[in-house]
Amino acid sequence: MKRMPFERPTEHYDERIFSIDEQICALLKQRKDVSNKNPGFPPPEYITTWAKTYGLYEDLLNSIFGTLRMEDEFKPRVEPENFIKHIPILQSVEKDEQLYTLTFLRQYENATVIQLNMDWDDKTVDLEEDFHLRHMRHHRALELSLGENYECRTDNGSGSDGHFRQNFIVSPPIPDDPSGLTFVFKEYHDFSKDKPTGLEIEFHLKQG
Repeated sequence: MKRMPFERPTEHYDERIFSIDEQICALLKQRKDVSNKNPGFPPPEYITTWAKTYGLYEDLLNSIFGTLRMEDEFKPRVEPENFIKHIPILQSVEKDEQLYTLTFLRQYENATVIQLNMDWDDKTVDLEEDFHLRHMRHHRALELSLGENYECRTDNGSGSDGHFRQNFIVSPPIPDDPSGLTFVFKEYHDFSKDKPTGLEIEFHLKQG
């Protein structure tokens, strides 16, 4: 899904706070460097104390620190442009009664789109279970890793009972011959990607 371009909400800016805003930016960089880009989240008692000390709202601080944890979500995104061709893969791995299939690579000039299908026997599920809970149990957050040479992000997905399809965008583009690459899909409980479920699906594309 394409990110909407940012629009400045107002033309007003009080130039008297320029140096303060610059210090905020410097402190954000220092915070990232000191924490090695893994700051976590302040305990509730810290939030409460800071809110009282500096006359701020707790929900505002929660929102600020929550946004800072998602820095990677604000990276400039590569959107696939100028479709070239499809490269069929069709490799499957079965785990925990669910079939994972790496179907194809969709090549573009500036990126590759990877499609992963997930299928399971829907007749074995508890029909009395809430549909949303059943959906979340089968469709947790997946992250793709192809090594340090590639930037991978989750794109759109869709599905129904017994089937789900998830796309991933990879840049730079994967070679037309992907032999030797290993695709590792790691599952998390939610999209914050803090708590891995322990499930990893690996596809190794053999040479020749």
